[in-house]
Amino acid sequence: MRILVSNDDGYFAPGIQALAAAVAPLAEVVVVAPERDRSGSSNSLTLDRPLTVRQAPNGFFFVNGTPTDCVHLAVTGLLDKLPDMVISGINHGANMGDDTIYSGTVAAATEGFLLGIPSIAVSLSGSGEGHFESAAAVVVQLVKRFRAHPLKDATLLNVNVPNVVSADLRGLKITRLGRRHKAEPVVKTTTPRGDVVYWVGAAGGAQDAGEGTDFHAAANGYVSVTPLQVDLTRYAQLDMLGEWLEQKP
Repeated sequence: MRILVSNDDGYFAPGIQALAAAVAPLAEVVVVAPERDRSGSSNSLTLDRPLTVRQAPNGFFFVNGTPTDCVHLAVTGLLDKLPDMVISGINHGANMGDDTIYSGTVAAATEGFLLGIPSIAVSLSGSGEGHFESAAAVVVQLVKRFRAHPLKDATLLNVNVPNVVSADLRGLKITRLGRRHKAEPVVKTTTPRGDVVYWVGAAGGAQDAGEGTDFHAAANGYVSVTPLQVDLTRYAQLDMLGEWLEQKP
């Protein structure tokens, strides 16, 4: 089995090091990750300049691009053999609800999925010191299950692990994405040179966080496992819009 590991925190992040070390006994592991933190980069591809790939002393490859660039380059030309699985993470911070739209962690896994490879995005939910070993142990469980019982359908999983020691995890729950409140306002400030600049505000609190959501599972000590899809079509509006377009302006 061959696993491609990537992330959005950069090739030097402790989360990706813990992830690569954890799955190394299970498979041949290749790490291709951004050269710097690219959190919030979503599914962006770099099309306005060429990309470079370099190798760190620990064997990790790093790219001067986005998480999506990393997986795309690896699968479409950098690797001599296609991976059997793409795993992105371990992100230091949750990627639940609306976060998945912006997340570079989820984007790296999504690119693997779009290229026909079963993919998992893994994040550590909660602040403070990162218990990456807990999330890594969950990934090992999932990889073993996948190896023993491959899923028939194309797979894109978003996994959020509470930031606690493994012994305090209450198990795994299949969930749906929740929703957040409107984001906090931007933070306006002035530089020492007198230029006005803006910082994007913090994400809003959880709005739809009831039982069955990823927010609820993580808040109650469970590992949230959410199957994702890429089709953004709003099928319920197709007939209505067809009738609307037939009306005269």
